[in-house]
Amino acid sequence: MKGTFRSIDPAVFWGSAFVIAAFVVWGLVAPENLGAVMSATLSWIISNFGWAFVLIAFGALVLCIVLVLHPWGRIRLGPDDSRPDFRTFSWVSMMFAAGLGAGLLFYGTAEPISHWSAPPHGLAEPQTEEAAKIALQYTYFHWGFNGWALYAIMGGAMAYFSFRKGTPTLVSATFTPLLGENAHQKPLGRVVDALAIIATIFGTATSLGLNGLQLNSGLQYLVGLPKTNQITIMIIVLVTLMFLISATTGVEKGVQFLANLGSFATIALFLFFLFFGGSTVLALSQGIETIGNYIIQVLPMSLQTGVGDEEWMASWTIFYWAWWISWAPFVGMFVARISRGRTIREFVLGVVAAPTGFGFIWFAIVGGTGIELQRTGRADLLASVATPELSLFTALDALPLATITSAVCVFLIALFFVSGADAASIVMATMATRGSLHPPRIVVLVLGVLMGGIACAMLLVGGLSALQQAAVLGSVPFTFVIVGVAWCWIMALREEVVPPRALSPAQPAVSAAHSADGADAPSEEGVRVAGPDRRGEGER
Repeated sequence: MKGTFRSIDPAVFWGSAFVIAAFVVWGLVAPENLGAVMSATLSWIISNFGWAFVLIAFGALVLCIVLVLHPWGRIRLGPDDSRPDFRTFSWVSMMFAAGLGAGLLFYGTAEPISHWSAPPHGLAEPQTEEAAKIALQYTYFHWGFNGWALYAIMGGAMAYFSFRKGTPTLVSATFTPLLGENAHQKPLGRVVDALAIIATIFGTATSLGLNGLQLNSGLQYLVGLPKTNQITIMIIVLVTLMFLISATTGVEKGVQFLANLGSFATIALFLFFLFFGGSTVLALSQGIETIGNYIIQVLPMSLQTGVGDEEWMASWTIFYWAWWISWAPFVGMFVARISRGRTIREFVLGVVAAPTGFGFIWFAIVGGTGIELQRTGRADLLASVATPELSLFTALDALPLATITSAVCVFLIALFFVSGADAASIVMATMATRGSLHPPRIVVLVLGVLMGGIACAMLLVGGLSALQQAAVLGSVPFTFVIVGVAWCWIMALREEVVPPRALSPAQPAVSAAHSADGADAPSEEGVRVAGPDRRGEGER
Protein backbone atom coordinates (compact mmCIF):
# COMPACT_ATOMS: atom_id res chain seq x y z
CA MET A 1 0.00 0.00 0.00
CA LYS A 2 2.85 2.38 0.86
CA GLY A 3 4.36 1.78 -2.56
CA THR A 4 1.10 2.72 -4.18
CA PHE A 5 0.86 6.02 -2.32
CA ARG A 6 4.46 6.92 -3.13
CA SER A 7 3.30 7.86 -6.62
CA ILE A 8 1.21 10.74 -5.22
CA ASP A 9 2.75 14.18 -5.58
CA PRO A 10 1.58 15.81 -2.31
CA ALA A 11 2.03 19.39 -3.53
CA VAL A 12 0.09 18.81 -6.74
CA PHE A 13 -2.66 16.63 -5.29
CA TRP A 14 -3.31 18.30 -1.94
CA GLY A 15 -2.67 21.78 -3.27
CA SER A 16 -5.22 21.51 -6.07
CA ALA A 17 -7.66 19.54 -3.90
CA PHE A 18 -7.56 22.23 -1.20
CA VAL A 19 -8.28 25.05 -3.66
CA ILE A 20 -11.19 23.15 -5.21
CA ALA A 21 -12.59 22.00 -1.86
CA ALA A 22 -12.55 25.58 -0.55
CA PHE A 23 -14.47 26.67 -3.63
CA VAL A 24 -17.05 23.88 -3.12
CA VAL A 25 -17.55 24.74 0.55
CA TRP A 26 -17.91 28.43 -0.28
CA GLY A 27 -20.56 27.63 -2.90
CA LEU A 28 -22.53 25.33 -0.59
CA VAL A 29 -22.35 27.57 2.49
CA ALA A 30 -22.67 31.04 0.92
CA PRO A 31 -23.87 30.65 -2.67
CA GLU A 32 -25.09 34.24 -3.00
CA ASN A 33 -21.79 35.67 -1.81
CA LEU A 34 -19.80 33.41 -4.16
CA GLY A 35 -22.12 34.33 -7.02
CA ALA A 36 -21.55 38.06 -6.45
CA VAL A 37 -17.77 37.61 -6.26
CA MET A 38 -17.71 35.46 -9.40
CA SER A 39 -19.83 37.93 -11.36
CA ALA A 40 -17.67 40.90 -10.37
CA THR A 41 -14.44 39.03 -11.09
CA LEU A 42 -15.68 37.79 -14.44
CA SER A 43 -16.81 41.28 -15.47
CA TRP A 44 -13.36 42.65 -14.67
CA ILE A 45 -11.63 39.83 -16.59
CA ILE A 46 -13.85 40.24 -19.66
CA SER A 47 -13.48 44.03 -19.66
CA ASN A 48 -9.70 43.96 -19.35
CA PHE A 49 -8.57 40.64 -20.79
CA GLY A 50 -11.34 39.33 -23.03
CA TRP A 51 -9.04 40.05 -25.97
CA ALA A 52 -6.48 37.60 -24.56
CA PHE A 53 -8.85 34.63 -25.00
CA VAL A 54 -9.47 35.74 -28.59
CA LEU A 55 -5.75 36.01 -29.35
CA ILE A 56 -4.91 32.66 -27.73
CA ALA A 57 -7.53 30.82 -29.78
CA PHE A 58 -6.37 32.64 -32.93
CA GLY A 59 -2.72 31.93 -32.14
CA ALA A 60 -3.42 28.22 -31.64
CA LEU A 61 -5.04 28.02 -35.07
CA VAL A 62 -2.17 29.88 -36.75
CA LEU A 63 0.42 27.64 -35.06
CA CYS A 64 -1.44 24.55 -36.25
CA ILE A 65 -1.38 25.89 -39.82
CA VAL A 66 2.38 26.49 -39.48
CA LEU A 67 2.96 22.96 -38.15
CA VAL A 68 1.08 21.45 -41.10
CA LEU A 69 2.95 23.49 -43.74
CA HIS A 70 6.40 23.55 -42.12
CA PRO A 71 8.95 20.70 -42.49
CA TRP A 72 8.42 20.12 -38.76
CA GLY A 73 5.22 18.40 -39.82
CA ARG A 74 7.28 15.36 -40.93
CA ILE A 75 8.60 14.74 -37.40
CA ARG A 76 7.05 11.73 -35.70
CA LEU A 77 5.57 11.72 -32.22
CA GLY A 78 8.01 9.02 -31.22
CA PRO A 79 11.19 7.55 -32.71
CA ASP A 80 11.62 8.06 -36.45
CA ASP A 81 10.79 4.41 -37.14
CA SER A 82 7.63 4.39 -35.01
CA ARG A 83 4.21 3.95 -36.58
CA PRO A 84 0.65 4.59 -35.27
CA ASP A 85 -0.80 2.19 -32.71
CA PHE A 86 -4.39 2.73 -33.91
CA ARG A 87 -6.05 2.74 -37.29
CA THR A 88 -7.10 6.18 -38.44
CA PHE A 89 -10.84 5.54 -38.12
CA SER A 90 -10.51 4.27 -34.54
CA TRP A 91 -8.17 7.13 -33.68
CA VAL A 92 -10.61 9.76 -34.98
CA SER A 93 -13.57 8.05 -33.29
CA MET A 94 -11.84 8.13 -29.90
CA MET A 95 -10.99 11.82 -30.30
CA PHE A 96 -14.60 12.59 -31.19
CA ALA A 97 -15.89 10.82 -28.09
CA ALA A 98 -13.39 12.60 -25.84
CA GLY A 99 -13.74 16.11 -27.22
CA LEU A 100 -17.41 16.51 -28.16
CA GLY A 101 -19.77 14.06 -26.47
CA ALA A 102 -22.84 15.48 -24.81
CA GLY A 103 -22.05 19.04 -25.89
CA LEU A 104 -23.48 18.24 -29.31
CA LEU A 105 -26.75 17.18 -27.69
CA PHE A 106 -26.96 20.20 -25.39
CA TYR A 107 -26.18 22.86 -28.02
CA GLY A 108 -27.25 21.06 -31.22
CA THR A 109 -30.45 23.07 -31.58
CA ALA A 110 -30.04 25.54 -28.70
CA GLU A 111 -27.12 27.54 -30.07
CA PRO A 112 -28.29 27.96 -33.70
CA ILE A 113 -31.80 29.00 -32.62
CA SER A 114 -30.32 31.50 -30.12
CA HIS A 115 -28.09 33.13 -32.75
CA TRP A 116 -30.98 33.12 -35.25
CA SER A 117 -33.18 35.02 -32.80
CA ALA A 118 -30.40 37.49 -31.90
CA PRO A 119 -27.61 37.46 -34.53
CA PRO A 120 -24.14 38.25 -33.12
CA HIS A 121 -22.66 41.70 -33.66
CA GLY A 122 -25.80 42.85 -35.48
CA LEU A 123 -24.75 41.04 -38.65
CA ALA A 124 -28.32 40.31 -39.77
CA GLU A 125 -31.95 41.08 -39.04
CA PRO A 126 -33.27 38.63 -36.43
CA GLN A 127 -35.23 35.59 -37.62
CA THR A 128 -34.40 36.06 -41.31
CA GLU A 129 -32.78 33.80 -43.89
CA GLU A 130 -29.53 35.73 -43.50
CA ALA A 131 -29.78 35.34 -39.72
CA ALA A 132 -30.06 31.55 -40.16
CA LYS A 133 -26.82 31.49 -42.13
CA ILE A 134 -25.03 33.67 -39.59
CA ALA A 135 -26.36 31.48 -36.77
CA LEU A 136 -24.93 28.30 -38.28
CA GLN A 137 -21.66 30.00 -39.20
CA TYR A 138 -21.04 31.17 -35.63
CA THR A 139 -22.05 27.79 -34.24
CA TYR A 140 -19.39 26.17 -36.45
CA PHE A 141 -16.97 28.83 -35.24
CA HIS A 142 -17.48 27.97 -31.59
CA TRP A 143 -17.20 24.21 -32.20
CA GLY A 144 -14.67 24.32 -35.02
CA PHE A 145 -11.02 24.79 -35.85
CA ASN A 146 -9.98 27.17 -33.05
CA GLY A 147 -11.13 24.95 -30.21
CA TRP A 148 -9.62 21.79 -31.66
CA ALA A 149 -6.41 23.72 -32.38
CA LEU A 150 -6.09 24.31 -28.63
CA TYR A 151 -6.41 20.55 -28.10
CA ALA A 152 -3.87 19.88 -30.87
CA ILE A 153 -1.27 22.20 -29.33
CA MET A 154 -1.64 20.70 -25.86
CA GLY A 155 -1.91 17.08 -27.00
CA GLY A 156 0.78 17.39 -29.66
CA ALA A 157 3.30 18.90 -27.24
CA MET A 158 2.58 16.25 -24.61
CA ALA A 159 2.90 13.43 -27.18
CA TYR A 160 6.11 14.92 -28.60
CA PHE A 161 7.88 15.22 -25.26
CA SER A 162 6.53 11.90 -23.96
CA PHE A 163 7.16 9.64 -26.94
CA ARG A 164 10.10 11.41 -28.59
CA LYS A 165 11.93 12.77 -25.55
CA GLY A 166 10.98 10.11 -22.99
CA THR A 167 9.33 12.37 -20.41
CA PRO A 168 6.19 11.51 -18.39
CA THR A 169 2.90 12.35 -20.13
CA LEU A 170 2.31 15.47 -18.06
CA VAL A 171 1.70 19.11 -18.88
CA SER A 172 4.72 20.10 -16.80
CA ALA A 173 7.00 17.84 -18.87
CA THR A 174 6.41 20.05 -21.92
CA PHE A 175 8.33 22.81 -20.09
CA THR A 176 11.59 20.84 -20.32
CA PRO A 177 13.20 23.42 -22.66
CA LEU A 178 12.70 26.09 -19.97
CA LEU A 179 12.98 24.13 -16.73
CA GLY A 180 15.48 21.48 -17.78
CA GLU A 181 15.32 17.73 -17.24
CA ASN A 182 12.76 16.42 -14.76
CA ALA A 183 10.69 19.55 -15.26
CA HIS A 184 7.73 17.82 -13.63
CA GLN A 185 9.68 17.60 -10.36
CA LYS A 186 10.62 21.28 -10.24
CA PRO A 187 8.46 23.64 -8.13
CA LEU A 188 7.18 25.55 -11.17
CA GLY A 189 6.44 22.29 -12.96
CA ARG A 190 4.35 21.08 -10.04
CA VAL A 191 2.44 24.37 -10.05
CA VAL A 192 1.73 23.81 -13.76
CA ASP A 193 0.29 20.34 -13.08
CA ALA A 194 -1.82 21.68 -10.20
CA LEU A 195 -3.21 24.41 -12.49
CA ALA A 196 -3.96 21.72 -15.09
CA ILE A 197 -6.02 19.80 -12.52
CA ILE A 198 -7.89 22.94 -11.42
CA ALA A 199 -8.68 23.93 -15.02
CA THR A 200 -9.83 20.40 -15.87
CA ILE A 201 -12.03 20.05 -12.82
CA PHE A 202 -13.80 23.36 -13.50
CA GLY A 203 -14.23 22.57 -17.19
CA THR A 204 -15.58 19.06 -16.63
CA ALA A 205 -17.75 20.26 -13.74
CA THR A 206 -19.36 22.72 -16.17
CA SER A 207 -20.08 19.80 -18.50
CA LEU A 208 -21.50 17.75 -15.63
CA GLY A 209 -23.79 20.60 -14.69
CA LEU A 210 -25.03 21.03 -18.27
CA ASN A 211 -25.58 17.28 -18.56
CA GLY A 212 -27.47 17.25 -15.28
CA LEU A 213 -29.75 20.07 -16.42
CA GLN A 214 -30.45 18.31 -19.72
CA LEU A 215 -31.07 14.94 -18.05
CA ASN A 216 -33.56 16.61 -15.73
CA SER A 217 -35.31 18.15 -18.76
CA GLY A 218 -35.43 14.80 -20.54
CA LEU A 219 -36.86 13.01 -17.52
CA GLN A 220 -39.42 15.79 -17.12
CA TYR A 221 -40.53 15.18 -20.72
CA LEU A 222 -40.57 11.38 -20.38
CA VAL A 223 -41.90 10.73 -16.87
CA GLY A 224 -42.99 14.13 -15.56
CA LEU A 225 -40.10 14.51 -13.08
CA PRO A 226 -40.10 18.12 -11.78
CA LYS A 227 -37.34 20.34 -13.17
CA THR A 228 -35.63 21.95 -10.18
CA ASN A 229 -32.08 22.56 -9.00
CA GLN A 230 -32.60 20.05 -6.22
CA ILE A 231 -33.58 17.30 -8.67
CA THR A 232 -30.66 18.20 -10.93
CA ILE A 233 -28.27 18.00 -7.97
CA MET A 234 -29.66 14.57 -7.06
CA ILE A 235 -29.05 13.44 -10.65
CA ILE A 236 -25.46 14.74 -10.54
CA VAL A 237 -24.84 12.98 -7.22
CA LEU A 238 -26.25 9.70 -8.56
CA VAL A 239 -24.23 9.83 -11.78
CA THR A 240 -21.11 10.86 -9.83
CA LEU A 241 -21.49 7.69 -7.76
CA MET A 242 -21.86 5.67 -10.96
CA PHE A 243 -18.68 6.97 -12.57
CA LEU A 244 -16.74 6.67 -9.30
CA ILE A 245 -17.76 3.02 -9.09
CA SER A 246 -16.64 2.60 -12.69
CA ALA A 247 -13.33 4.35 -12.13
CA THR A 248 -12.42 2.43 -8.96
CA THR A 249 -13.74 -1.12 -9.45
CA GLY A 250 -12.24 -2.15 -12.76
CA VAL A 251 -15.37 -2.13 -14.89
CA GLU A 252 -13.90 0.34 -17.41
CA LYS A 253 -14.32 -2.16 -20.25
CA GLY A 254 -18.06 -2.17 -19.75
CA VAL A 255 -18.20 1.60 -19.72
CA GLN A 256 -15.99 1.70 -22.82
CA PHE A 257 -18.44 -0.60 -24.56
CA LEU A 258 -21.31 1.70 -23.58
CA ALA A 259 -19.33 4.73 -24.78
CA ASN A 260 -18.82 3.08 -28.18
CA LEU A 261 -22.52 2.25 -28.23
CA GLY A 262 -23.16 5.92 -27.51
CA SER A 263 -21.15 6.95 -30.57
CA PHE A 264 -23.25 4.73 -32.82
CA ALA A 265 -26.44 6.01 -31.18
CA THR A 266 -25.31 9.61 -31.82
CA ILE A 267 -24.85 8.80 -35.50
CA ALA A 268 -28.29 7.17 -35.54
CA LEU A 269 -29.80 10.31 -33.98
CA PHE A 270 -28.09 12.43 -36.62
CA LEU A 271 -29.54 10.24 -39.40
CA PHE A 272 -32.97 10.55 -37.77
CA PHE A 273 -32.79 14.36 -37.99
CA LEU A 274 -31.48 14.06 -41.55
CA PHE A 275 -34.29 11.85 -42.87
CA PHE A 276 -37.21 12.69 -40.59
CA GLY A 277 -36.56 16.35 -39.80
CA GLY A 278 -38.73 17.45 -42.68
CA SER A 279 -36.22 19.87 -44.22
CA THR A 280 -33.44 17.63 -45.53
CA VAL A 281 -32.77 19.45 -48.81
CA LEU A 282 -32.91 22.90 -47.20
CA ALA A 283 -30.65 21.86 -44.31
CA LEU A 284 -28.12 20.28 -46.67
CA SER A 285 -27.96 23.22 -49.09
CA GLN A 286 -27.86 25.76 -46.28
CA GLY A 287 -25.25 23.69 -44.46
CA ILE A 288 -22.95 23.47 -47.50
CA GLU A 289 -23.12 27.24 -48.02
CA THR A 290 -22.53 28.14 -44.38
CA ILE A 291 -19.66 25.67 -43.98
CA GLY A 292 -17.98 27.26 -46.99
CA ASN A 293 -18.53 30.74 -45.56
CA TYR A 294 -17.05 29.68 -42.24
CA ILE A 295 -13.92 28.15 -43.81
CA ILE A 296 -13.33 31.31 -45.87
CA GLN A 297 -13.93 33.70 -42.97
CA VAL A 298 -12.55 31.75 -39.99
CA LEU A 299 -9.38 33.87 -39.65
CA PRO A 300 -11.11 37.29 -39.63
CA MET A 301 -13.82 35.86 -37.36
CA SER A 302 -11.09 34.68 -35.00
CA LEU A 303 -9.88 38.26 -34.52
CA GLN A 304 -13.26 39.78 -33.64
CA THR A 305 -13.14 41.13 -30.10
CA GLY A 306 -16.78 42.23 -30.05
CA VAL A 307 -16.23 45.88 -29.13
CA GLY A 308 -19.69 47.22 -28.35
CA ASP A 309 -21.08 43.69 -28.03
CA GLU A 310 -19.19 42.59 -24.92
CA GLU A 311 -22.15 40.86 -23.29
CA TRP A 312 -22.65 38.54 -26.25
CA MET A 313 -18.91 37.85 -26.45
CA ALA A 314 -18.78 36.96 -22.75
CA SER A 315 -21.78 34.63 -23.02
CA TRP A 316 -20.63 32.87 -26.18
CA THR A 317 -17.19 33.24 -27.78
CA ILE A 318 -15.12 33.95 -24.66
CA PHE A 319 -17.04 31.32 -22.70
CA TYR A 320 -16.31 28.76 -25.42
CA TRP A 321 -12.60 29.59 -25.70
CA ALA A 322 -12.29 29.38 -21.91
CA TRP A 323 -14.20 26.08 -21.88
CA TRP A 324 -11.94 24.62 -24.58
CA ILE A 325 -8.85 25.80 -22.66
CA SER A 326 -10.11 24.22 -19.43
CA TRP A 327 -10.65 20.91 -21.24
CA ALA A 328 -7.25 21.07 -23.00
CA PRO A 329 -5.23 19.24 -20.28
CA PHE A 330 -7.74 16.35 -20.16
CA VAL A 331 -8.32 15.95 -23.90
CA GLY A 332 -4.68 16.79 -24.62
CA MET A 333 -3.42 13.97 -22.43
CA PHE A 334 -6.00 11.60 -23.93
CA VAL A 335 -5.17 12.32 -27.57
CA ALA A 336 -1.44 12.28 -26.76
CA ARG A 337 -1.67 8.75 -25.41
CA ILE A 338 -3.41 7.42 -28.51
CA SER A 339 -1.22 9.23 -31.06
CA ARG A 340 2.22 7.66 -30.71
CA GLY A 341 3.90 7.13 -34.06
CA ARG A 342 1.97 9.70 -36.07
CA THR A 343 3.72 12.60 -37.72
CA ILE A 344 3.01 16.06 -36.39
CA ARG A 345 1.26 16.87 -39.69
CA GLU A 346 -0.98 13.79 -39.41
CA PHE A 347 -1.70 14.58 -35.79
CA VAL A 348 -2.64 18.23 -36.32
CA LEU A 349 -4.79 17.52 -39.37
CA GLY A 350 -6.51 14.62 -37.63
CA VAL A 351 -7.18 16.49 -34.39
CA VAL A 352 -8.24 19.81 -35.93
CA ALA A 353 -10.04 18.73 -39.11
CA ALA A 354 -11.66 15.33 -38.55
CA PRO A 355 -13.86 15.95 -35.45
CA THR A 356 -14.63 19.45 -36.72
CA GLY A 357 -15.99 17.91 -39.92
CA PHE A 358 -18.51 15.82 -38.01
CA GLY A 359 -19.43 18.87 -35.93
CA PHE A 360 -20.13 20.77 -39.15
CA ILE A 361 -22.60 18.26 -40.50
CA TRP A 362 -24.19 17.73 -37.07
CA PHE A 363 -24.99 21.40 -36.55
CA ALA A 364 -25.91 21.90 -40.20
CA ILE A 365 -28.59 19.20 -39.99
CA VAL A 366 -29.70 19.32 -36.34
CA GLY A 367 -29.38 23.10 -35.98
CA GLY A 368 -30.82 23.77 -39.43
CA THR A 369 -33.77 21.50 -38.66
CA GLY A 370 -34.38 23.32 -35.38
CA ILE A 371 -34.48 26.70 -37.13
CA GLU A 372 -36.85 25.36 -39.78
CA LEU A 373 -39.16 23.85 -37.12
CA GLN A 374 -39.42 27.31 -35.55
CA ARG A 375 -39.91 29.14 -38.86
CA THR A 376 -42.74 26.80 -39.93
CA GLY A 377 -44.44 26.95 -36.55
CA ARG A 378 -44.08 23.21 -35.89
CA ALA A 379 -42.21 23.84 -32.64
CA ASP A 380 -41.61 26.82 -30.37
CA LEU A 381 -37.88 26.64 -29.78
CA LEU A 382 -37.64 30.37 -29.10
CA ALA A 383 -39.43 29.73 -25.84
CA SER A 384 -36.47 27.61 -24.73
CA VAL A 385 -33.70 30.13 -25.56
CA ALA A 386 -33.40 31.05 -21.88
CA THR A 387 -33.36 27.34 -20.92
CA PRO A 388 -31.27 25.69 -23.66
CA GLU A 389 -31.40 22.30 -21.95
CA LEU A 390 -35.03 22.06 -23.11
CA SER A 391 -34.30 22.85 -26.75
CA LEU A 392 -33.45 19.35 -28.01
CA PHE A 393 -36.54 17.75 -26.46
CA THR A 394 -38.75 20.55 -27.77
CA ALA A 395 -37.47 19.84 -31.29
CA LEU A 396 -37.87 16.06 -30.94
CA ASP A 397 -41.45 16.54 -29.73
CA ALA A 398 -42.34 17.96 -33.15
CA LEU A 399 -40.86 14.97 -35.03
CA PRO A 400 -42.03 11.34 -35.39
CA LEU A 401 -41.32 8.80 -32.64
CA ALA A 402 -40.80 11.60 -30.12
CA THR A 403 -40.93 9.39 -27.02
CA ILE A 404 -38.47 6.85 -28.41
CA THR A 405 -35.97 9.44 -29.64
CA SER A 406 -36.20 11.40 -26.40
CA ALA A 407 -35.50 8.22 -24.43
CA VAL A 408 -32.48 7.55 -26.67
CA CYS A 409 -31.23 11.08 -25.96
CA VAL A 410 -31.59 10.62 -22.19
CA PHE A 411 -29.63 7.38 -22.52
CA LEU A 412 -26.96 9.11 -24.61
CA ILE A 413 -26.59 12.03 -22.19
CA ALA A 414 -26.20 9.61 -19.29
CA LEU A 415 -23.60 7.60 -21.22
CA PHE A 416 -21.53 10.64 -22.11
CA PHE A 417 -21.95 11.86 -18.54
CA VAL A 418 -20.57 8.66 -16.98
CA SER A 419 -17.82 7.88 -19.51
CA GLY A 420 -16.60 11.48 -19.74
CA ALA A 421 -16.48 12.04 -15.99
CA ASP A 422 -14.88 8.61 -15.53
CA ALA A 423 -12.08 9.45 -17.97
CA ALA A 424 -11.61 12.97 -16.56
CA SER A 425 -11.26 11.75 -12.96
CA ILE A 426 -8.62 9.18 -13.96
CA VAL A 427 -6.69 11.71 -16.09
CA MET A 428 -6.67 14.22 -13.22
CA ALA A 429 -5.50 11.48 -10.86
CA THR A 430 -2.69 10.72 -13.32
CA MET A 431 -1.65 14.38 -13.23
CA ALA A 432 -1.60 14.25 -9.42
CA THR A 433 0.56 11.12 -9.29
CA ARG A 434 3.53 12.08 -11.48
CA GLY A 435 2.04 10.53 -14.59
CA SER A 436 1.16 7.14 -13.08
CA LEU A 437 -1.01 5.05 -15.43
CA HIS A 438 -2.59 3.35 -12.41
CA PRO A 439 -3.19 6.09 -9.82
CA PRO A 440 -4.38 5.13 -6.33
CA ARG A 441 -8.15 4.82 -6.05
CA ILE A 442 -8.30 7.33 -3.22
CA VAL A 443 -6.94 10.03 -5.54
CA VAL A 444 -9.54 9.19 -8.19
CA LEU A 445 -12.29 9.23 -5.55
CA VAL A 446 -11.27 12.58 -4.04
CA LEU A 447 -10.99 14.35 -7.39
CA GLY A 448 -14.20 12.76 -8.69
CA VAL A 449 -16.13 13.88 -5.61
CA LEU A 450 -14.75 17.41 -5.93
CA MET A 451 -15.72 17.50 -9.60
CA GLY A 452 -19.30 16.60 -8.74
CA GLY A 453 -19.19 19.03 -5.82
CA ILE A 454 -18.22 21.96 -8.06
CA ALA A 455 -21.11 21.15 -10.43
CA CYS A 456 -23.62 21.06 -7.56
CA ALA A 457 -22.26 24.24 -5.97
CA MET A 458 -22.50 26.15 -9.23
CA LEU A 459 -26.12 25.12 -9.70
CA LEU A 460 -26.89 26.54 -6.26
CA VAL A 461 -24.92 29.71 -7.04
CA GLY A 462 -26.71 30.54 -10.28
CA GLY A 463 -27.52 27.62 -12.55
CA LEU A 464 -26.38 27.77 -16.16
CA SER A 465 -24.78 31.22 -15.93
CA ALA A 466 -22.73 30.19 -12.87
CA LEU A 467 -21.57 27.04 -14.67
CA GLN A 468 -20.35 29.17 -17.57
CA GLN A 469 -18.65 31.62 -15.21
CA ALA A 470 -16.88 28.72 -13.47
CA ALA A 471 -15.46 27.49 -16.79
CA VAL A 472 -14.07 30.94 -17.61
CA LEU A 473 -12.62 31.61 -14.15
CA GLY A 474 -11.12 28.13 -13.88
CA SER A 475 -9.35 28.54 -17.21
CA VAL A 476 -7.77 31.95 -16.52
CA PRO A 477 -4.58 30.68 -14.78
CA PHE A 478 -4.18 27.94 -17.37
CA THR A 479 -4.15 30.41 -20.27
CA PHE A 480 -0.59 31.29 -19.23
CA VAL A 481 0.27 27.59 -19.18
CA ILE A 482 -1.03 26.86 -22.67
CA VAL A 483 0.97 29.80 -24.08
CA GLY A 484 4.05 28.41 -22.33
CA VAL A 485 3.41 24.92 -23.71
CA ALA A 486 3.26 26.28 -27.27
CA TRP A 487 6.46 28.30 -26.79
CA CYS A 488 8.37 25.33 -25.32
CA TRP A 489 7.25 23.03 -28.13
CA ILE A 490 8.52 25.52 -30.71
CA MET A 491 11.82 25.77 -28.82
CA ALA A 492 12.24 22.01 -28.94
CA LEU A 493 11.27 21.74 -32.60
CA ARG A 494 13.91 24.33 -33.53
CA GLU A 495 16.55 21.84 -32.38
CA GLU A 496 15.10 18.91 -34.33
CA VAL A 497 16.61 17.11 -37.28
CA VAL A 498 13.72 16.91 -39.71
CA PRO A 499 13.46 13.59 -41.58
CA PRO A 500 13.49 13.75 -45.38
CA ARG A 501 10.34 13.63 -47.44
CA ALA A 502 9.01 10.15 -48.11
CA LEU A 503 10.74 8.61 -51.13
CA SER A 504 9.63 5.89 -53.48
CA PRO A 505 11.29 2.46 -52.95
CA ALA A 506 13.36 2.95 -56.12
CA GLN A 507 14.95 6.15 -54.81
CA PRO A 508 17.92 6.21 -52.43
CA ALA A 509 17.11 7.35 -48.91
CA VAL A 510 19.09 10.57 -49.13
CA SER A 511 17.99 13.72 -47.35
CA ALA A 512 19.12 17.27 -47.84
CA ALA A 513 20.86 19.66 -45.52
CA HIS A 514 20.93 23.32 -46.33
CA SER A 515 24.47 24.38 -47.09
CA ALA A 516 25.93 27.74 -46.27
CA ASP A 517 25.59 29.02 -49.82
CA GLY A 518 21.92 28.03 -50.03
CA ALA A 519 22.44 24.95 -52.28
CA ASP A 520 21.10 21.56 -51.35
CA ALA A 521 23.79 19.14 -50.28
CA PRO A 522 23.50 15.46 -49.41
CA SER A 523 23.24 14.46 -45.78
CA GLU A 524 22.45 11.18 -44.09
CA GLU A 525 20.56 12.56 -41.14
CA GLY A 526 18.01 15.02 -42.44
CA VAL A 527 17.60 18.73 -41.99
CA ARG A 528 17.86 20.66 -38.79
CA VAL A 529 15.21 23.35 -39.15
CA ALA A 530 15.91 26.35 -37.00
CA GLY A 531 13.78 29.40 -36.54
CA PRO A 532 14.10 32.72 -38.36
CA ASP A 533 17.62 33.45 -37.04
CA ARG A 534 18.96 30.05 -38.21
CA ARG A 535 22.13 30.21 -36.18
CA GLY A 536 24.92 28.74 -38.29
CA GLU A 537 22.51 26.99 -40.75
CA GLY A 538 22.65 24.09 -38.33
CA GLU A 539 23.82 20.76 -39.75
CA ARG A 540 24.00 18.20 -37.01
